[in-house]
Amino acid sequence: MKKTFMGLAAAASFLLAGGSASTAEPVKVGMITTLSGGGASLGIDVRDGFQLALKQSGNTDIELIVEDDAQKPDLAVQLADKLIQSDKVDVMTGIIWSNLAMAVVPGAVAQDKIYLSPNAGPSALAGAACNANYFNIAWQNDNLHEAMGAHATSADFKKSFILAPNYPAGKDALTGFKRFFKGEIANEIYTQLGQTDYAAEIAEIRASGADSVFFFLPGGMGIAFMKQYAGAGVDIPLLGPAFSFDQNILQAVGDAALGVKNTSQWSKDIDNETNKAFVESYQAEYGRLPSLYSSQGFDTANLLLSAMDVASISDKDAFRAALKAANFKSTRGDFQFGPNNHPIQDIYVREVVKEGDVYTNKLVGVALEDHADAYAADCKM
Repeated sequence: MKKTFMGLAAAASFLLAGGSASTAEPVKVGMITTLSGGGASLGIDVRDGFQLALKQSGNTDIELIVEDDAQKPDLAVQLADKLIQSDKVDVMTGIIWSNLAMAVVPGAVAQDKIYLSPNAGPSALAGAACNANYFNIAWQNDNLHEAMGAHATSADFKKSFILAPNYPAGKDALTGFKRFFKGEIANEIYTQLGQTDYAAEIAEIRASGADSVFFFLPGGMGIAFMKQYAGAGVDIPLLGPAFSFDQNILQAVGDAALGVKNTSQWSKDIDNETNKAFVESYQAEYGRLPSLYSSQGFDTANLLLSAMDVASISDKDAFRAALKAANFKSTRGDFQFGPNNHPIQDIYVREVVKEGDVYTNKLVGVALEDHADAYAADCKM
């Protein structure tokens, strides 16, 4: 692998060496993701999963330029302008946070750049603002939260206290949970994005009379909340999406997370050959278990490679059709896009367990089968 540094200190261009793709036309990919600050582990995992798929493919026709947005919308916009205007990328990807996606994606697709989202799935981009150049390979933001709402109902919880950060994904999260939860909402709170002190919220939870707590706090926010919740001795069961109980978070939280149920479209123990090989090769390459972010980066790269096998990037209609066909082997097993270019997929319930010295998740059931998002009907592509 040849590595060339360019732009910001954290920016890098990776020229992949090895075999060849069926199209002789090179594709330049611009990845803007979070590699520093409290959300860095998420972006690192997306990047590493993406690069692993490229390495395994042996593709010589992809140039990947990686830029660090430091979780700052203004910086993400500047980087997008650089990638489009100066670097002349064909495809963009990588954004973790929905507020950054809303700052970058509409402008990118309007300039006829294809955007492959490995994570952020704001409702606006799934519905009326959908675009033929925008594909989400992860989920629409509401999906995992809808699944937990369905699970909480089936688990007979009657009164839930719900909280999330005050940004697009946080609002989608609580909207999704309420869409499928049939019980009472004890209270609904939006915290500051990046907040690390949850003493006030925990006091409200304690006094709420709730029989469960649903929270969406990704990255460092979830670690801080979980540690403080456990330290406060509150015994109300916690529920959440995988973002609040993912591989990197669990190692920082420890025993406080054991037994907690969470929902995800991916788990390391999904029983298919692609997933088994992915988990094994990721551990061998990086010395750690993959997270759902890792799997999303891996699937995003393999989707791109599958389109390159059958179409030239210069023929946008054919290339978009090849992406839409999703003819690749996903870590999730069966994969298909809905009419708004968002996945239709199973969403699972997982439980936090400890395997040796490692905290991780195991599958315990399916929350929603072949689940599509609620906004596809508003998409007029």
